[in-house]
Amino acid sequence: MSTITFPSQRAGDFTITAISDGYLTASLDFLSNIDPSEASRIQSDAGQKEPSAVHINCYVVRGAGRTILIDGGAGGIKQWGGRLRTNLSLAGVELSEIDTILLTHAHPDHVGGLVDAAGQITFPNAELVAHHREVEFWQDDGNLSRASERARGNFLIARQVFDGYRDKLRTFDEGEVLPGIRAMPLPGHTDGHSGYLLESRDQSLLVWGDIVHFPHIQIERPDVSIAFDQDPSLAVTTRSRLLDLVSSERLLIAGMHLGELGFARIKRTGGSYGLLYETEA
Repeated sequence: MSTITFPSQRAGDFTITAISDGYLTASLDFLSNIDPSEASRIQSDAGQKEPSAVHINCYVVRGAGRTILIDGGAGGIKQWGGRLRTNLSLAGVELSEIDTILLTHAHPDHVGGLVDAAGQITFPNAELVAHHREVEFWQDDGNLSRASERARGNFLIARQVFDGYRDKLRTFDEGEVLPGIRAMPLPGHTDGHSGYLLESRDQSLLVWGDIVHFPHIQIERPDVSIAFDQDPSLAVTTRSRLLDLVSSERLLIAGMHLGELGFARIKRTGGSYGLLYETEA
């Protein structure tokens, strides 16, 4: 099969490629602190033809002799996404090549693609790396018993993944998780929600996970949270601080719910932020 070029960027010795898993649909009514009509206007002004469509990105990182996958997409769960396997193949990446999976967090649209419908692991040679608080949260029976009906299914999916990779599961607290890749705690969306800062030869790129779900809305209005946030006020604080950091440092970012271009910079003008997608390196 011939390979297709997917959006890629370099950070020193790392090559980072955005691999789309497809889309999920989330009503603008899930957003807090903004009127749905205002949210719809922002989407329209940004040229979003399907205002409730949320794109799902995964990222392949090659470098230092490794092939790393950051997040595993939805895998078709709830009719969300499901294109990761096909797109990896189109990008010339074999499932068996992936030696490490870095998890930003364990929501279904990030882990669903890590196992198949029968519960078999998708990436047979991969170590699964996640923040210890993330694993502990989803494995806690008390948390499961308190969960809503909708959220209960999320626990079962996360547990199936952690169980499938149990012999290859490594947890961390903070700091370097692989040579040149440092975990950055970004709490609020989930207990152990983490970004990954890639640093090589004075170049950096931050994969920031689910700092935004609707990028155009939540970068313009960082105070807008979404129903998927475990701690909405903490998520808002984390987002505001991070937008300040990445804009002042002009840091290249990648995010699981950015558009298909996959990479962007945050521009600050006066007191407001804007999203500028970055084309090929």
